Amino acid sequence: MSWKKDEDTDELGALMNLDQSVVMQEARVFNETPIRPRHSRLLLAKIIFLLYRGDKMSTTEATDLFFSITKLFQCKDMSLRQMVYLTIKELSTVSEDVIMVTSSLMKDMQPKSEITYRANAIRALCKIIDPSMLPGIERFLKSAIVEKSPSIASAALVSSYHLFNDSKDAVRRWSNEVGEALNGKSLSQGSSFFGGGSSSQTQVVSNSKIVQYHALGLMYAIRQHDRMAVLKLVQSFSGQSKSSGWMGGSNPSLRSDMAQVMLIRYAVRVMENDSSLLPQLYTLLEEWMRHRSDMVSIEAARAMCQLKDVSAKQLTPAVNVLQQALSASQKPTLRFA
Repeated sequence: MSWKKDEDTDELGALMNLDQSVVMQEARVFNETPIRPRHSRLLLAKIIFLLYRGDKMSTTEATDLFFSITKLFQCKDMSLRQMVYLTIKELSTVSEDVIMVTSSLMKDMQPKSEITYRANAIRALCKIIDPSMLPGIERFLKSAIVEKSPSIASAALVSSYHLFNDSKDAVRRWSNEVGEALNGKSLSQGSSFFGGGSSSQTQVVSNSKIVQYHALGLMYAIRQHDRMAVLKLVQSFSGQSKSSGWMGGSNPSLRSDMAQVMLIRYAVRVMENDSSLLPQLYTLLEEWMRHRSDMVSIEAARAMCQLKDVSAKQLTPAVNVLQQALSASQKPTLRFA
């Protein structure tokens, strides 16, 4: 170990005094057999701290370290594996030939793997691949988006969001799966990536609030340049759509308060510059100001106050909501908001 806690030095001070050359020498322990999980985990934490502190590594150093760390995939220790995922993500930006680790990550994505392995492996793999490799894992990501496990579904949705800038066409093809995750409905499909199945196979979709929040963000990214599609999205989840729901059936609902906040922002973006939609926008904001969640009501009030050419009468509900939050709430964060 390059540092020990004593009476005069706390752990933070020891980390601040870490020497990169000493840590790189210690990294040779990754090549030893048998693997020592606790020692390796602490050493990975030091490496990540050095990277976050801004220490620079040469490409050769980073690449050698990267491939030494990949040998830790042989150990099944859960805590160590999580640190491995985090470290290879950070080193992938300065290392060469990082694609070689994809086979280990794909192995951890298999359905028989631990849920923690699968979610973190998705994040790590999507961080290191380039757009040309996306078709090879596209089918897996589409299936992961509609996974029952919230951690796996959220990992796939957030990773897809990060991939969107470089692979817009590919991610747009996943809109059906994103819509199913957004609605929390079952998706019937002919066969599953995770194994054989009949034509009547049904994929159970997570109904987690955080999954719905991530799905809404990705759906907006996919449809943001289609004004009518965004308007339909807002109307569907605000309960004002007269037709069937977003993917068929009754109108869906947003269970996530964070998703409601995002929906308010999308509604303002798509409606505020259209005079024919302003009355509908005012009605929606007034309804959201009566929402049970403080964050939703305050966001609606903020949006109403920022609209152009709004009358004093229309501002009255927003002022009442803000006054109530200032006078009645005992929460400092709410009063600050």
